[in-house]
Amino acid sequence: MFERQAGVGLNFRDDGSGPPVLLIHGVGSDLESWDGVIDALGRSRRYIRFDLRGHGGSRRTPGPYSLDGFASDALALLDHLGVQQVSVVGFSLGGLIAQAIALTAPGRVSHLGLVSTVGGRTAEEQARVEARAETLAQEGALTHLANAVDRWFTPEFVATHPEVLEARREKSMQNDPDCYVAAYRVLAGNDLGDQLDRIRVPTLIMTGEKDIGSSPRMARFMRDQIDGSTLHILPELKHSVLLEAPDQVADILDPFLPKDMP
Repeated sequence: MFERQAGVGLNFRDDGSGPPVLLIHGVGSDLESWDGVIDALGRSRRYIRFDLRGHGGSRRTPGPYSLDGFASDALALLDHLGVQQVSVVGFSLGGLIAQAIALTAPGRVSHLGLVSTVGGRTAEEQARVEARAETLAQEGALTHLANAVDRWFTPEFVATHPEVLEARREKSMQNDPDCYVAAYRVLAGNDLGDQLDRIRVPTLIMTGEKDIGSSPRMARFMRDQIDGSTLHILPELKHSVLLEAPDQVADILDPFLPKDMP
């Protein structure tokens, strides 16, 4: 446990050796969501991951939370570990946090990976995510998760991997309800689309072809804003690509992320 400050303790893992990679999970999840991707990538790098405040094994710090606060948590952890520069890969809310790190501390980021994340939402997309945040706040995680299955997973995966869905549900239900809502409000209340043209590091963007929350349109928008970035649309997949298709995610990340120390 890294004691970030009074009341903020971050559970983290620091595995492997080689070029460091910071992996940031999505809202309501935890650091274990990266297990499949790391297994597929192999051990040629140093993988640093942590549970966002209020998530997983981290302390249940009361909200409200902020995007800057999440980014500062990540940078403080890197300071604690003595890591000056790192590749940052974030999923969903983690991708939004990764954007914030690249914008506020550009010298700390060597490569940026944005997986199933958001930028440049339309008014309709913004209204939908705000409605989801309100459902979570008013009706709780169980209703929110029931509504999310069709957005997160393909029908084929739902039919053949019920154990993955059950594990995801259990993890979400273990979250403190107020912390879950506080984190979801950060996802719903922030969009850095109008700042992305300031990012100058090598950037890889990917999302599922049928992801409506982190849509291909948004991914293309981010690609157009970040000079020199590359885009991968994963055919047929929806939002939860880390759980449904970790091998595909790893196959795209592997040639992008450094394998040798500078």
